[in-house]
Amino acid sequence: MEQVVKDRLWTRNYIFVCISAFLMSFSFYILVPTLPLYLESTFHIDQGMVGIVLSCYVIAVLSVRPFAGFIADTFPRKQVYVIAYMLFVVSFLGYFAVTSTLALFILLRIFHGFTFGMLTTAGNTLVIDVMPSSRRGEGLGYYGVTNNLAMAFGPMTGLFVIASGNYNLLFMTSLITGGVGLLFASAVRTPRRAMSDKVEFKLSADRFFLKEGIRACIAFFLLAIPYGMTTSYMALYAEQSGITHNAGLFFTVMAAGLIASRLHSGKRVDKGYITEVIRLGMCIAFVGALGEASLSVICGKSIIAGYVTYFVTAFLFGYGFGTLFPAYNTLFINLAPNSRRATANASYLTGWDVGIGTGMLVGGYIAEFDYAYCYMLGAGLILLSLIFFVGSVAPHFQRHRLR
Repeated sequence: MEQVVKDRLWTRNYIFVCISAFLMSFSFYILVPTLPLYLESTFHIDQGMVGIVLSCYVIAVLSVRPFAGFIADTFPRKQVYVIAYMLFVVSFLGYFAVTSTLALFILLRIFHGFTFGMLTTAGNTLVIDVMPSSRRGEGLGYYGVTNNLAMAFGPMTGLFVIASGNYNLLFMTSLITGGVGLLFASAVRTPRRAMSDKVEFKLSADRFFLKEGIRACIAFFLLAIPYGMTTSYMALYAEQSGITHNAGLFFTVMAAGLIASRLHSGKRVDKGYITEVIRLGMCIAFVGALGEASLSVICGKSIIAGYVTYFVTAFLFGYGFGTLFPAYNTLFINLAPNSRRATANASYLTGWDVGIGTGMLVGGYIAEFDYAYCYMLGAGLILLSLIFFVGSVAPHFQRHRLR
């Protein structure tokens, strides 16, 4: 009975961390499809400038990741999380003020990116602190569902809110949502870190990036590129291929695949099948990527078959990535001592962020010729990542894992 209680996943603290993560992601995703419209209508800038302004946020997130891991490992994790969450929520107040000067808006987005990078790094580590290690894969899987749900419903909510043309209502919605999330974050109770888990305030390159995770980071980076191209250009590719109705449902179906995969993949990770689950997820994602690459050809022969391919591909792509996410996160955590969990998470998230940004940038250039080429490249990169993972990452992990 004592062991059952000890290994209970759905505790008050775990639930509160998941709720706060969902509300944080929801307040973020509300702005994802709406800020480009806001920038065009408020500052009257072209699409090129919109892209530059929005990229400042991504650059800020990437810049703060290594420092976020170091800070979250050095100082009390709960305090770092709550302070970052507070600054993240306060940032929404700035959107009510910076309506006349684009430069101030850019500075606000940079600051908001810093807070988001710090918050997500600390949050990904805090959730590990409040769950039993025996159910870490399962717990990370369900924790990831919070982001998937926010991704599924946040953009839809944002577009619904701005249908009235009131952008202040949009920012108020994000502010209130984030504020409620902050209350849940403040209510989380974390265990005291043992003396052996405390780290010295010593600066070194290894304190900002997990050297043992470099190979895994490279493979993860290769996976993130096609994911970034899919989230950025899939709707435009579908329209070019002839799918003109309900194209936006691709991301809803993809989110369904992401969520469905969490029902079993995390449990298999907890049974020790970390590398096996990652390989399976890569294989499924590869099949989905092949479907994306062949979409235009299939639509050219049969639009009905094209629609079927479009939505089956969405589910497989989401299911594949949803399968490997918790396993990959666990792989990074198992390569690091407890005192460097946040650094491991920061390294994991950095590989993903850089890949997403690369996918957006490279996809934009390739799409000038043909969107299908983007997804042919994406399928190739997933296959390359799988080969590199099997040949190098998995053996390295087995030699250097700490648990």
